[in-house]
Amino acid sequence: MTELVFREDAYARECDAVVVSAAPGRIVLDRSVFYPTGGGQPGDTGVLVQAGGTVIPVLGTVKGEGDTIVHLVDEAAKLPAVGTHVTARIDWDRRHRVMRFHTALHLLCAVVAAPVTGGKMSEDKAHLDFDIDMDKLIAEDIESRLNALVAADTAVECGAISDAELDANPGLVKTMSVQPPRGQGSVRTIHIPGVDLQPCGGTHVKQTAEIGALKVVKIRSEGKRNRRVTIAFAE
Repeated sequence: MTELVFREDAYARECDAVVVSAAPGRIVLDRSVFYPTGGGQPGDTGVLVQAGGTVIPVLGTVKGEGDTIVHLVDEAAKLPAVGTHVTARIDWDRRHRVMRFHTALHLLCAVVAAPVTGGKMSEDKAHLDFDIDMDKLIAEDIESRLNALVAADTAVECGAISDAELDANPGLVKTMSVQPPRGQGSVRTIHIPGVDLQPCGGTHVKQTAEIGALKVVKIRSEGKRNRRVTIAFAE
């Protein structure tokens, strides 16, 4: 099991860790600040730094077996021995942009009142797919409402809900294609008071103003019912 440092502190840029397993292209640590690909959020990139200064670039991060996180490295990279102490350091600029986008997608869920059928984010854009008629999506209106929610500078709160409470409130699950994990007794939630509440395991900023101004760059059809709304930073 990997201790999920990012779960307790999304702003942690690095942590000390110990190598628990290593194989060509894959390193597992006892704890990590690296977020693994999931929920539409890409896995972090960065470096693992050994005590002697040797740097191993991390090309991506994914979930492994059980509750482990796998740091993907070049298959030709020289692997550290099990028990080696390293500093795990993420590419913070990339992560922070993704955090801003992830929080923005929660706002988009509130602005577009329709079931979410999918979504994805990167460091330069993000999108959600909605089951909605195209004529109900007006880019200028969506953009204006998004930026009003950003400017309101509302707190973004992490919480939890029991499995039973979630089962009793199925409307909290906004994404039709992905169900939150159950079986641990509780499910992590993200709450933006007066705006959005839903299960989510990703990383987010602390206040909506930290997202920055947004723009709707494209609205297009993705099949018979799906309509994709893509956003980017106005900067």
